[in-house]
Amino acid sequence: MLGKKSDPKDLKKALFLERENAWDHIPETQMRPLESYMNEYRSFLDFGKTERESVDTAIEILEKAGYVDIRKTNDTKNIYYNHYGRAVAIFRQGKAPIEKNLRILVAHIDSPRLDLKQYPLYEDEEIAMFKTHYYGGIKKYQWVSRPLALHGVVAFPDGTVNPIVIGEDEDDPVFTIADLLPHLAGKAQMGKNAKEFIPGEKLNILIGGKPFNDDKELKDRVKLHVLSLLNDTYGITEKDFVSADLEIVPAGKSRDVGLDRAFIGGYGQDDRVCSFASLKAVIDAEDPEVSSLVLLLDKEEIGSEGAAGANTVIAELVLGYVLARHGLDKSGVVRRMLANAQCLSADVNAAVHPDWKEVHELRNAGYINGGLTLSKFTGVRGKGGSNEASAEFVARLRRLFDDSGIIWRIAELGKVDEGGGGTIAKFMSYYCMNVIDAGVSVLDMHSPFEITSKADIWMMYNAFKAFLED
Repeated sequence: MLGKKSDPKDLKKALFLERENAWDHIPETQMRPLESYMNEYRSFLDFGKTERESVDTAIEILEKAGYVDIRKTNDTKNIYYNHYGRAVAIFRQGKAPIEKNLRILVAHIDSPRLDLKQYPLYEDEEIAMFKTHYYGGIKKYQWVSRPLALHGVVAFPDGTVNPIVIGEDEDDPVFTIADLLPHLAGKAQMGKNAKEFIPGEKLNILIGGKPFNDDKELKDRVKLHVLSLLNDTYGITEKDFVSADLEIVPAGKSRDVGLDRAFIGGYGQDDRVCSFASLKAVIDAEDPEVSSLVLLLDKEEIGSEGAAGANTVIAELVLGYVLARHGLDKSGVVRRMLANAQCLSADVNAAVHPDWKEVHELRNAGYINGGLTLSKFTGVRGKGGSNEASAEFVARLRRLFDDSGIIWRIAELGKVDEGGGGTIAKFMSYYCMNVIDAGVSVLDMHSPFEITSKADIWMMYNAFKAFLED
């Protein structure tokens, strides 16, 4: 205890909490491994722009690290479970009995985007267009007048599934949503609020413009030309769109941002920045005492509903496989195992924007370069729809992260009455486990080009690894 006779400067240093810059706590010896990690992460972003691609990329990384499909082995040491190609679970067995003190990292691999409708292709004014339905929380105006790419799969009745990626190679064409010129936008757009001046039904993709032939009496010649090109390359007819998952995403690769390359800019960092850190942490954790479960899930951006989302029994399903192979698949064992687990819901928070500070309560906000961001609770306004971590669990993590040299900060998502949001945490807390949100703070979240700090990403990765090793 410090008394009143202590030097005021020493007393202030001991008692006050000062915000720290994570870069100040990364030694020069870590800069090379930091940049190596960032290169791997950017590759994960670039090759995993959809949830399916993220699963494929994650499995490729896992198999290189010696992990095996749970359906192809009776072992439980280093295994993964591919769930419909849209989610993946990873289990790493520790030295302790597997039913004891499980550590869980759960993140999501879906991001806001534009989905093609089931009957998307039409022609209007001799231009071929795709109809879309936006997915997740977007600002619609951010998606117009920019290069876009088409990613996804088409499934055929005979069981074959054709992947499609158009717009990423240098020689590929790209797509776009053409905006209205400012000269004519006065009444149609400029007098309306941001939610209304680009209606969802006008987020239509420019897909083609050449007629199929010179027969001017033939109707929909441009649409026919587009379909003939798709059929030649992918075997698609118009009816095949009904069994397709096709997504419109920003074209192009992620980039270093800033003259000093302090930031990464790219699409889908919410929440693939946390997904990749979780994936790397479970692979890289050194000689963990307890077992680890990592869940990379779909559908968080629309409430975690659906067969590949967090609002399912996927955790029970995967752990059931594991326990059965150890003769522990008795009634209630899985639930007790989950109830005794500790979980980090690996998700991002909002970073204070220097030009928009008024939406944040600055004492309790997340900051770029602020290191790992913990969110004791999420939800909206009066904590509606939230999980809230207990004081005891937060204290446990304080000890762990401080001892591990992790720079971290607790943050809320904006002012109390400003907005807010939910995460996977509340679905994990259903199992009565200790869970808290942990990730990085992001600028320009939910945009086609989100910004993160390399220093924050490095702190997060090391925090996740420490959590699994503790």
